[in-house]
Amino acid sequence: MREKRLAGKWNLKMYIGLISDTHGVFDEQFSGFFEPVDVIWHCGDFGGGEQFVRQIEAVKPVVGVCGNCDGQEIRYRFPGHQLLEIQGLKLLMTHIAGSPDHYYPRALALIDAYKPDILLCGHSHILKVMYDKQMNLMYINPGAAGLQGWQVERTALRFKIEDGSLKDMEVLRVPRQQGNAF
Repeated sequence: MREKRLAGKWNLKMYIGLISDTHGVFDEQFSGFFEPVDVIWHCGDFGGGEQFVRQIEAVKPVVGVCGNCDGQEIRYRFPGHQLLEIQGLKLLMTHIAGSPDHYYPRALALIDAYKPDILLCGHSHILKVMYDKQMNLMYINPGAAGLQGWQVERTALRFKIEDGSLKDMEVLRVPRQQGNAF
């Protein structure tokens, strides 16, 4: 698995769609929700190969990291973590991080090394957005968009980065029993 890659450093406003744990499912509810965004960020466990990534890219460009369930095609294309910088905000994206007060050792090492303003992760299938005072960062996990796992609802986020801060965060909630893959 490849490690860190600086995916980009941008000074412009961005409208971002955030998704994780699709496990091979990306349907109309999610493509419609992401229609107005500039880019889709995927926090790992795509659950399909290159063809599946192309389905998501048919909606918007994709920046992402590989997850523990992803195969070689995804691991070759997407690194284990990425550091992004937008309008002076440092964003660290990884798949497995744990959560505030319960970070995994690898995630703690990345946080210590990069001192991000925002940590983006997946893996838990639990939607959680909160400020971590101890680590001085915003923790964002969009939950799971796919059907695999125990989650009751499928979720995704979209938000803007403007004037050096997060703005206008919205949540998509889809009952688990709804959804047809493309």
